[in-house]
Amino acid sequence: MILNAFTVFYVGLSLIGIGSGLVVIYGLLKAARPLPGWTKLFLATTAATSATGFFFPFNGLTPALVLGVLSLVVLLIASLALYRHRLLGTWRRTYAITAVVALYFNVFVLVVQLFRRVPALNAMAPTQSGPPFQIAQLVLLLFAAIGIRAATAKPQRGLVL
Repeated sequence: MILNAFTVFYVGLSLIGIGSGLVVIYGLLKAARPLPGWTKLFLATTAATSATGFFFPFNGLTPALVLGVLSLVVLLIASLALYRHRLLGTWRRTYAITAVVALYFNVFVLVVQLFRRVPALNAMAPTQSGPPFQIAQLVLLLFAAIGIRAATAKPQRGLVL
């Protein structure tokens, strides 16, 4: 019962992180600037998603734990680039790349969980190695192109952090 409630909370955080992350990345692509309120929501909920993932029961080191640690490191770098270094110089590019990577990690976990938990998807790729799951992974590679575009976008004049 408590684990089910915690899972719902975790999924809610994750979906808010993904939704706000999509808005943040759109802002980076459109104006090459973060949207302050959306950015705070994205960084906070994505970090909370990664941190709360460690509270699920597990045995030993798992890929999910490694991904959680990597996500927190990426989010720390993104936060430093944004709040400490104010996106000056190469820190703007660093922020764009790490924000996209953090969103990618969150979406990747969503896709994996959908294939594990949704019966119709699980039936198509029960071992998470069949063609439907591989196609889903290829779609996630779009994040690489988005990250490159966001990192190389030129900031527009007159916009503030």
